[in-house]
Amino acid sequence: MTSSSGASRRQVLAVAAAAATAPLLAGAPAEAKPKPKTWDLTILGTSDTHGNVYNWDYYKDAEFDDSKHNDVGVAKLATLVNQIRAERKGRATLVLDAGDTIQGTPLATYYAKQEPITSTGETHPMARAMNVLKYDAVTLGNHEFNYGLPLLATWIEQLGFPALAANALNARTGKPAFLPYVIKEVKLGGHGAPKLRVGILGLTNPGVAIWDKGNVEGRLVFADMVATAAKWVPEMRRRGADLVVISAHGGDSGTSSYGPELPNENPTALIAEQVPGIDAILFGHAHNEVPEKFVTNLTTGERVLTSEPSKWGQRLTRMDFTLAREKGRWTVTAKSATTLNTNTVVEDPAVLAAVRGQHAKTVEYVNRVVARSSVELSAAESRYKDTPILDFINHVQTEVVTEALAGGEYAGLPVLSIAAPFSRTAVFPQGDVRIRDVAGLYVYDNTLEAVVLTGAEVKAYLEYSAKYFVTLPAGAPVNPETISDPAVPDYNYDVFSGVDYDIDIAKPVGQRITRLVLAGTDTPVAADARFVVAVNNYRRSGGGNFPGIVKTQVYNAQQEIRQLLIDWAQAKGVIDPADFFVPNWKLVREGVPVF
Repeated sequence: MTSSSGASRRQVLAVAAAAATAPLLAGAPAEAKPKPKTWDLTILGTSDTHGNVYNWDYYKDAEFDDSKHNDVGVAKLATLVNQIRAERKGRATLVLDAGDTIQGTPLATYYAKQEPITSTGETHPMARAMNVLKYDAVTLGNHEFNYGLPLLATWIEQLGFPALAANALNARTGKPAFLPYVIKEVKLGGHGAPKLRVGILGLTNPGVAIWDKGNVEGRLVFADMVATAAKWVPEMRRRGADLVVISAHGGDSGTSSYGPELPNENPTALIAEQVPGIDAILFGHAHNEVPEKFVTNLTTGERVLTSEPSKWGQRLTRMDFTLAREKGRWTVTAKSATTLNTNTVVEDPAVLAAVRGQHAKTVEYVNRVVARSSVELSAAESRYKDTPILDFINHVQTEVVTEALAGGEYAGLPVLSIAAPFSRTAVFPQGDVRIRDVAGLYVYDNTLEAVVLTGAEVKAYLEYSAKYFVTLPAGAPVNPETISDPAVPDYNYDVFSGVDYDIDIAKPVGQRITRLVLAGTDTPVAADARFVVAVNNYRRSGGGNFPGIVKTQVYNAQQEIRQLLIDWAQAKGVIDPADFFVPNWKLVREGVPVF
């Protein structure tokens, strides 16, 4: 049976499996105390699958491959899961996911945007795949909120297992908006074998309040993950949980990509340290591979087992527990974890079959030609050089905002635009440009907004963005592969159009914008000058913690930037850099261009 507390939804049947007990050691001295019987449990974990079912790269229209020859997808995960289930011969095995499931590939986007499951009644491909695999629970990740609460609710209803998020609270009542936890009762052996009650607590990421502000503001609030665990773990124990596992969508670094206005983004290690009564934590969000890491609880001295299975279905976490039962109570006598590489197995045919039609429809969609490019445009150097392909994004954003504000209060202000180099591999080939090429350039489901910034705010924004680069004194060798600070992801570095500027990477962070002038002039940007700035909703809501950008929008038509790029290309029919490429920034050292 399954017990729960908090927001109601259909309960799920516990997984019951058979297992043989470990025999007692023979030949022990008569006076020796006999060792108690032990039993075992395996918990398998996935995270950050991000809409990957097939081992397929929709942007390249080919089987997925990377420099390390990783594979991706739930179909690969399912093969490993089924192998372990078969190996265990029916003994208790649970399967959990730590979130970020329904966003991240054209497959996921198609059934959120082109044929949304909220309109068609179609079962989401990730629900189809995960139901075939027979998960026991999934935690909501921050990207589950990208497409709005109605689509999220529809997806949850399509699942054959519970979706958990104890710290996502109803903004009006303060009560959990989703199921906080489940307690799964599993049978550890054959007839007459004891049962074990496994409590599973789900924690989502507080950053949703910023990253998807438009979807959750006034509806949901997100409590601190550590405090939420401290609230619910004792409750789960009181309700009979013999083993407590947390499935958390937050990394273990203890750091945040946003400011102190929200609870910690990556508190997994802090949860393990500060909250007694936890046996293990499956975590995600950071896209790292952490096969096994123990964290000592500061109150009890007990070691908490943690593991993170990378991203996209590239790895499967396996946690193994050995348990003994004495005087009616269970104790964990041993526990360990590892990660398994999905590139060692073939895809599960049942998962492939469940999603085959949706996969084929997505492949057909992303291969539609939208325009012809006069030359090849690559994003490979967009991080450190002004490139036409990033100017393509900024040109379309500028054009859309300018047209929308024409004749209104802000029509007389210059329009600037901000874009980030999301992909290092994106390319528009010379000739036919397809939807997948545009989607490969703009991989996120952001919408376009605009705000008014002063000249001083523009400079402060650029200074903050310029921390992306490591400090390289004049004369030091420059390697494009190591020119950026590894602590700052590419998506948190922005390029402006509409003003001309230099970034001096020989200078300290905060002093790098050595030239900032009006476009095509030598006129310095005045501190009190006013500009309309086109920006994506993630950044405008506070994503990346950039200064000055979180303010009331002067434009917000809820238009997806990726689709705006596709529409512009289709309308023009030709993508020619002569129509939009205006070099306006460069890296320098003591005034000398780096490239």
